[in-house]
Amino acid sequence: MDIQEFESTCPQGGHNRPHPRKGIVVNTVEKSENVRAVGRALEILTAFTEDDPELSAGELLKRVDLSRPTLYRLLYTLQEHGFLVSVGEPQRFRLGPSVARLAHVWKSTLDLSTLAEPVLRRIWEETRETVALVVPQGHMRLCVAELPSPQPLNFKRGVGYTERLVLGATGRAILAWLEPDAAQLREYLQGTQVDLKELEAELAMTRKRGWAVSRNELIAGAVAVAAPFFDRHSQVAGSIGVFGPEVRMDAARQKEVAHLLVQEAARLSEAMGFGTDRLK
Repeated sequence: MDIQEFESTCPQGGHNRPHPRKGIVVNTVEKSENVRAVGRALEILTAFTEDDPELSAGELLKRVDLSRPTLYRLLYTLQEHGFLVSVGEPQRFRLGPSVARLAHVWKSTLDLSTLAEPVLRRIWEETRETVALVVPQGHMRLCVAELPSPQPLNFKRGVGYTERLVLGATGRAILAWLEPDAAQLREYLQGTQVDLKELEAELAMTRKRGWAVSRNELIAGAVAVAAPFFDRHSQVAGSIGVFGPEVRMDAARQKEVAHLLVQEAARLSEAMGFGTDRLK
C-alpha cells in the first residue's frame, strides 16, 4: 500500500485542528502533540544514511519507534513539503530537495575561520601566546587565522603564511594523521634536510600522544605546540598551533598547552561534524 492509498483509508478527523497561520490558539495538549510529531519526523529523516539512501516503509518501521499509521502520515507530510520523495515499485523513499536546500544554506555559512574563532579566542585568552589555525594545501600548509600574542616578546607569521608540512609542529600535526608511506614521505622531504627515519619516529610519537611540538626549528628561540582537528568524514582538516618563546614555554608549559589544544581542537572537530557520518 502506498501513501496515497493509505491516506484515503484514514479517518479525516483533523479538519478542526488549530492553524497557527490563522491566529487560532493551540492548547497545551495540541502543542505537546505537535512537538512529538516534529521529533518523530526528524527520526525518520535521520534514518537515511550514505550507506542507506533509500528505505522502504518496512525498513523505516524497524529503525523508528512508530506505529504504521503514524509513520505513513508523517511520510505523507514530509513528501508534501519536499523533504522526502518516493521512488520505484515497490515504493521506497529517499531525501528530497528541501533537505538539499537546507544543506546548501548550512554549507554556505560553514566558514572555517568563523567556526574556529571562539576556539582560538579561548586558547589565546588562556595562554596569552600567538595562536594560529592552519590547513593543508598539498605538501604545504596555509595559515588561515591568527591571534598574535599581546606580550612584548612574541612570534607570529600572519594569515597567508605557507610552509612545508614536514617542518614545524603545525605541519606535522597534520601530516601525522595523513599517514603517508615512506615513498610519499620522501616526496614531502624533497628540498629539506630532514632525515626520513627521524621524521617517521616523530610522526609516530605525534599520533601516539595526540599533539606535535617543535623547538628552535623554523625560528631560533621559538617553541610551537599543535594539535589536529578533523572533518565530518573523520579526515584531518588542519591544526591549531600555539607559538611562544622558550623562556615561557618550558617542558611543563608545553604539556599544559598541548592538553588545552587537544581539548579545543576536539571542540572544533565536533563543530565541523566529526564522526556524524558514523552515527547510523
